Amino acid sequence: MNYLFLFLAVAVGYLIALFLKKKELRNMEVFLAFSGAFLLSITVFELLPEVFETPSKNIGVYIMLGILLQIFLEFFSKGAEHGHVHLHSETKHFPWILFISLSIHAFMEGFPISEENNLLLAIIIHKIPVAIILSFFFITAGYRRSTTLFFLFFFALMTPLGSFISTNYNIVHHYETEITAVVIGIFLHVSTTILFESSKNHKFNLTKMTAVVVAVLIAYFL
Repeated sequence: MNYLFLFLAVAVGYLIALFLKKKELRNMEVFLAFSGAFLLSITVFELLPEVFETPSKNIGVYIMLGILLQIFLEFFSKGAEHGHVHLHSETKHFPWILFISLSIHAFMEGFPISEENNLLLAIIIHKIPVAIILSFFFITAGYRRSTTLFFLFFFALMTPLGSFISTNYNIVHHYETEITAVVIGIFLHVSTTILFESSKNHKFNLTKMTAVVVAVLIAYFL
């Protein structure tokens, strides 16, 4: 059932994008701020304590590797992981580089999902606004519907695939702490960037600040 929820998060984002107008994307900034704050809070409240149950400097190394990996991926994706999308309307060829970088990101974020944490909910909340913005720009850039659906379908499969492999392959369990630490680094970079970019001129208004505070409180009491 978790796999279905993860897949449907992208599908819901696409369906919403079909009915959006450009000016309505401004309202996504509050949702993005909420999703970024919620993802960051789950990472800090649940994942960080988990990997530091046995304190080790090596864990910090893996977290930094995750941050660096995300920076590398965003060199190709141009920040699509946090709703910062620029597609060029002059070409309608399939954007393979964007697809591969986003797929690696989505695949990795599925690994730490378990019954012991609330990461599933955090990723669903994270994926919906990103899928909305990504779908909207694909549509408005003039990509064929088949191209858009192909991209989104396989992008939607990546996180469930990562979660499935993590659950069913023993070799992954052997390196569970290290992999989770890498994903923590990815989440720290993505979530803080969402918070940074969702504020005009790097300033929060009351609505966004309220969304962030509410997200943190919900994550804390879950």
